[in-house]
Amino acid sequence: MRFQYKEHEKLQIRIFSFLAALAFKLKEFTYWCKNVNYPDEPCIFALWHAHQCGLYSLEGRHKTNVMISRSKDGEIIARAAEIMGLKTVRGSITRGGASATLELVNRIKRGENGAITVDGPKGPARVVKKGIIEIAKMTGVPIVPITWYSPSKGYIKLKTWDEFRFPLFCRKMLMYYGEPIYVSPDADDKEIEDKRKLLEDRMNLQYQTVKKDFFSLIKS
Repeated sequence: MRFQYKEHEKLQIRIFSFLAALAFKLKEFTYWCKNVNYPDEPCIFALWHAHQCGLYSLEGRHKTNVMISRSKDGEIIARAAEIMGLKTVRGSITRGGASATLELVNRIKRGENGAITVDGPKGPARVVKKGIIEIAKMTGVPIVPITWYSPSKGYIKLKTWDEFRFPLFCRKMLMYYGEPIYVSPDADDKEIEDKRKLLEDRMNLQYQTVKKDFFSLIKS
């Protein structure tokens, strides 16, 4: 589903989405990302908003559905994501949330993966929102926290609430998939909050672990 924009906005979207996709296509020849512990079963990938560029390193891009906001910036990201082989579902907590959630749930139930930036779209950074827990409850598939990391200093880091980063000169990167988190189909509010906090703690700890053990993981 596409949205209505003015002619000059349509041109801007086409140009920036093409440039974003081109940048990642060129990077395929200049950097390498190792995937560790990629899951065998359908799941919902959980990642921080700042690390969404890591989705282009997923092994199963062709069967992964990313929820992207219905904003002009989101339109640019969505078009670039689709060029790179990801599937998109348009919506967020603030705009089109119910229909986007339903579409994502249906795709996951068909055996595809989901991917959600769990502290998006507006933060606060590195604080998990409960939406992903509720989707896991509805679908019956596990949540898999992912960590995308490189010790390289070659990032472009933007001055945004999430400190969004683009890997400009990072030659070796790691995508690490953590232990799955299951949510029971009859989870009450307490269990949803407990799982939300568990996911948040796991993601923060996993990032620190991958950062510390990067070189041993990259060689394994």
